[in-house]
Amino acid sequence: MGPTRRRLPPYRLRLLFWDGSGMVLASKWLESGRFTWPPIRDGSIRLTREELALLVAGLDWTRVAKKHVKRPVRAA
Repeated sequence: MGPTRRRLPPYRLRLLFWDGSGMVLASKWLESGRFTWPPIRDGSIRLTREELALLVAGLDWTRVAKKHVKRPVRAA
């Protein structure tokens, strides 16, 4: 994922990224509320794929807890 502009109002989002064949500019405006941004660390923002999906959906990704999934154990 490429640079994200944070100079916009808190209800607008722009993403610029390379999709393998060219640059993509995506823009989104929320009708109500604001985007919940992660803190800036070392001059950049890092999001997982899931966190980005929640951010773009306009959801507060900080309030979503990761669910622990038990992995099956192989019987000997």
